Amino acid sequence: MLHLKWNNTETLKKVKCVHTNAEKYIVNQKLTENQTYDVKNETEEFYFIVDNSGKVGGYYKDYFELV
Repeated sequence: MLHLKWNNTETLKKVKCVHTNAEKYIVNQKLTENQTYDVKNETEEFYFIVDNSGKVGGYYKDYFELV
């Protein structure tokens, strides 16, 4: 259960949210445009970041750009 320790792990990189226009999901409650977030883990399709709730959440990479 590695995901339970992600909040305390080292930040891999920083990403900036470029939009919150989601087709299926509501992400504008957890992400803010032009805000920088810490990436705790990454897959081919998702970034796992510390979002506005203070918890780690997984989001599609197309919402972000590298800082």
